[in-house]
Amino acid sequence: MREPALREIDVKTFRRMLTALIEVYIAAMNPPRSQLPGRQAIMQRHANHPGFRAFVVERRRALGSTVVGFIYGFHGSAGQWWHDVVTSELYARNGRDYAEHWLGDSYEVAELHVHPDYQGMGLGRRLLDTLCEGRPESTVVLSTLDRRPETPAHRLYRSVGFADLLSSFEFPGGGPPYAVMGAPLPLVRVPLTESSKPQ
Repeated sequence: MREPALREIDVKTFRRMLTALIEVYIAAMNPPRSQLPGRQAIMQRHANHPGFRAFVVERRRALGSTVVGFIYGFHGSAGQWWHDVVTSELYARNGRDYAEHWLGDSYEVAELHVHPDYQGMGLGRRLLDTLCEGRPESTVVLSTLDRRPETPAHRLYRSVGFADLLSSFEFPGGGPPYAVMGAPLPLVRVPLTESSKPQ
C-alpha cells in the first residue's frame, strides 16, 4: 500500500472538506451523534481565526483520494472560547505569569485525528510536526482526553515535549475530563521510557 500523502489545504478547501474531516473525527473519537452539528459549527468558526492552517493526509487511489487524517490550528488570543477558559483556569491555579507564559503567545492545535485503520504509522506525528514547523509563537497548546492508562495521543504529545498544564480538567458544559498540554516551540524530541512510547 502506498504511503498516505500529506498536503496543506486552504480555508476554502477546509470548509469544502468538512464532511470528510468529520468522518475521520467520528472514526477516531466515536462521539455521540448529537454532538456532530455543534462540532461542525465550531470547526467552521475556527477557520476564521488568525494564523489558521490545516493539513490532511490522504490515501490516493485511481478513482480519487480518501482523507485518513487531519490537523488544524490557529493563533490563540483573547475572545476565543478555549483560550479564555484555559487562561482563566491557569491564572486561578498558578498565577498570571504562568498563564501568560503558556497562552500569551501561543499556537493552538484545535484538532488532530487519524482514522483507526491508519494509526500506528506515524501519521499523527507527521501532521503535528508539519503544522508546528516554523511557527513564530513561543508555545503550542492543546487539550486531549485525560484517561488512564494514557492514550496513544497523550504519549505522542509527550514525545515531542508537551507537558500537562492542567489534568482532569472539565470544560464548562460537561463532558469527560481533559488534559491541557503545552510545549515550547520549536518542538523537540524527548527520550521516552519503553512504557511511554507512542503506539
